Amino acid sequence: MIAILGATGQLGSAFVRLLGDACLPVTRRDLDLGQPGSIEPWIAAVHPQTVINCAAYTAVDRAETEPQIATAINATAVGVLATATRAIGARFITFSTDYVFSGEEAGGYIETDATGPLNVYGASKLDGEIQALSANPSTLVIRTSWLLSGTHDSFIAKILRAVEANEAAVVDDQFGKPTIADDLARGTLSALEKHVEGVLHLTNQGVTNWYELARQATRLAGQDPDRVKPISSSQLSRAATRPAHSVLNSIRLEPLGIELLSSYERLLGDVVQQAMRSGHGGRGDTSR
Repeated sequence: MIAILGATGQLGSAFVRLLGDACLPVTRRDLDLGQPGSIEPWIAAVHPQTVINCAAYTAVDRAETEPQIATAINATAVGVLATATRAIGARFITFSTDYVFSGEEAGGYIETDATGPLNVYGASKLDGEIQALSANPSTLVIRTSWLLSGTHDSFIAKILRAVEANEAAVVDDQFGKPTIADDLARGTLSALEKHVEGVLHLTNQGVTNWYELARQATRLAGQDPDRVKPISSSQLSRAATRPAHSVLNSIRLEPLGIELLSSYERLLGDVVQQAMRSGHGGRGDTSR
């Protein structure tokens, strides 16, 4: 049995859709990673064969003033999960982020490159990587970036609401690889089947910036892309600094026999249509 932690989020729900009855959906009500002391008893009682941790503290700016909470969920709890799964002989997969890098390398980063997070969120995720791999060397840490879906109130839904109402100001100086949640889930299960361990970069193909991504989504929704206005990161008043070039490349996928995820552009239209059907309401932050 595969336990999916964070089962109602963008990525967790993608796993639940793919696996159906073959997984155990786990929500915060079942297991609160903010209370790390509850993890080992829960793992011992449920005794899953595999734990896929999609739960995380993802409020990048708020983490600057809540470092203890971010660290408890993204680092301490991940280390305890690794320890607990090792104790029962279960597989453990957890997700990390492009924000573990400084973004100074325009060509992007491979799995073995030196890390250097610029904000508390990135530092907490890196700490989680280190703790998990130290506690359970067979852990698989998947770094991914710019997660998108049409099922949740993600960047795409917020942009579409903003341009329908008026305009959206979006940064044009942060570059990365958008990743579709359903594709990431499928790629992760392929890595699980191949018993991959260590750190793996897994994203859809194609590099863009948030401004161009927003224009693409707006155009696909039948809206005027000129309603998306470019803005620089320096023009925003954000608590957390973002990396400028957090492009994740991989030197491991081909040797492991894991198929590259397809271009995000090929799938973006489906994500946009799904977001339009989902009817998420309320204006959101589109500046990234």
